[in-house]
Amino acid sequence: MSGSLGERWLKAAYRGAPWLNLLCPLEALYRWGVTHRAASFHAGRRAVWQAGVPVIVVGNLTLGGSGKSPLTAWLVGHLTARGWRPGIVSRGYGGRALHYPLAVTRETPVAECGDEPRMLARQTGAPVVVDPDRPRGARALIEAGCDILISDDGLQHLALGRDLELVVVDGRWGFGNGRCLPAGPLREPLSRLDTVDAVLVNGEPAFTSPPGAWTFRLQPARWRRLADGEVRGLAPLPFVGPVHAVAGIGHPQRFFATLKALGVTSVPHALGDHHRYTAADLTFDDGRPVVMTAKDAEKCDDLAPADTWVLEVEAEPDAGFVAWLDQRLNACCRPGANG
Repeated sequence: MSGSLGERWLKAAYRGAPWLNLLCPLEALYRWGVTHRAASFHAGRRAVWQAGVPVIVVGNLTLGGSGKSPLTAWLVGHLTARGWRPGIVSRGYGGRALHYPLAVTRETPVAECGDEPRMLARQTGAPVVVDPDRPRGARALIEAGCDILISDDGLQHLALGRDLELVVVDGRWGFGNGRCLPAGPLREPLSRLDTVDAVLVNGEPAFTSPPGAWTFRLQPARWRRLADGEVRGLAPLPFVGPVHAVAGIGHPQRFFATLKALGVTSVPHALGDHHRYTAADLTFDDGRPVVMTAKDAEKCDDLAPADTWVLEVEAEPDAGFVAWLDQRLNACCRPGANG
């Protein structure tokens, strides 16, 4: 599913549209496939590669955005400050390279690596490798000197062994209607939460959170002008008057609400997640500035008008989660223990 049809289906899945009940037989088939695939890894019928260094998986159960990438960026900074040498391995959704593993830099074409891996490379400065074969990508990071790995959106990629599984949930949308594909937005049944190490809810939950879940918030951090990289503080605003706000992310309304909270008057333009931008998407006839998310900006370097500003955000987890994470990592091993 893609384009407007996919977007309408996703909204229906999160809102619990009754017509999705017609897809329950297909959901049962999907759940059977997911369950048997997982069982084959746990029983050893499919190989699980153990990296020999700690591996933290950041993933979710649902389709659509949840805040995984900002949390991954926060993890890199937190681990680096404590003496680790982290690296990020990603599937690279939306990209297609000629050769893998692909080491991602700020200059890597988004068409090869995908928008989120390049954004993470720019934001963190850490090694980022894209590879559909996660164990192969993980080996490349270890060879590059990383002593701890973060598997971005890697919950369902069971071929790579892991020490910690962190599930990220959008606070507004939660788990939708609680059904698996195609009758709902879940990639795996909700019972999967019983096996993960931590659940983190992005924002104040509008649903009943799983027991023991922590929260984190995405806080606006700074403005960045796309044309030349100039950085400005949140206030005063670096532009004058109303703006056009474009967002091709999982839940665009979250971005528009953030702009409103910052005092920005905007004309919202909601696009599909991982939208492939053209110049026409950013061409308006009124001369107003354009603002966008950091993920969108990775695809718009050569397309956006000169007066385009990017709102950078940062994850701020609960202090309790930070203490828990450090305790768990101390139980694994110390930084540099593997070289």
